[in-house]
Amino acid sequence: MKKLLIILVCGLLAGCDYTVPLVKTPEMEIDKSVLGLWQRPIEDGKIEQLLVLPLDKNEYLVSYPSDAKDGMFARACLCRTDDKTLVQLKWFGTAEGKLPEDERVFQFLSYSISGDKLTVRLLNTDVVTKDVASTKELAKSIAANRANPNLFKEGLVFTKVQK
Repeated sequence: MKKLLIILVCGLLAGCDYTVPLVKTPEMEIDKSVLGLWQRPIEDGKIEQLLVLPLDKNEYLVSYPSDAKDGMFARACLCRTDDKTLVQLKWFGTAEGKLPEDERVFQFLSYSISGDKLTVRLLNTDVVTKDVASTKELAKSIAANRANPNLFKEGLVFTKVQK
């Protein structure tokens, strides 16, 4: 059961959806309010953790699930498209030393923080197809679907772990 859950989580959050980035060079400064350790309850009363650390003033290091022996790692940055600030994730490997098996290493998400809650919502590949061939095409598809209520998947809510 645990193996199935890990596979499901990997498919859900780090299925690595796109082959093209929205930005090639991070230019926006990180949002320091997302830094730290976050957690959310999952089935069977277990906890899943998300760790967000600064790499520099424009990039994050993300580990998810950070408490798993096969947790995944990504470089992340903020980017703007269609007047929306999104997070661009580029998954590069796992805690077991496995590298991505194909060119689908990018994911995009929106986020919001309210108090000690972080909500993340992945760009929905049923709305913005995985088969976009360029950064320009990806940005155009996001803009074309700006009013679609399903542009992003249902949110995952994490709570900040207090020191």
